[in-house]
Amino acid sequence: MVPTVVFAQPRTSSMPSIRVDMFEGRTPEMKKQLVEAITQAVVDTLQCSPEAVDIILNEVSRSHWATGGRLWSER
Repeated sequence: MVPTVVFAQPRTSSMPSIRVDMFEGRTPEMKKQLVEAITQAVVDTLQCSPEAVDIILNEVSRSHWATGGRLWSER
């Protein structure tokens, strides 16, 4: 399952907050690589500083996520 990336309303035009919803279980190194890649993409696209980018990782249990009427824990 590919993480869902939701772009929240920016606090200002140069300070985006990004929420990533994904299944739990990724390693700390994977999460570190993800936030580095997202931050770089935002910096390149919006021409802001890395310090202006907030990323919130929301890890969700497969028993709390459903698609098409079926829980992912039941697949």
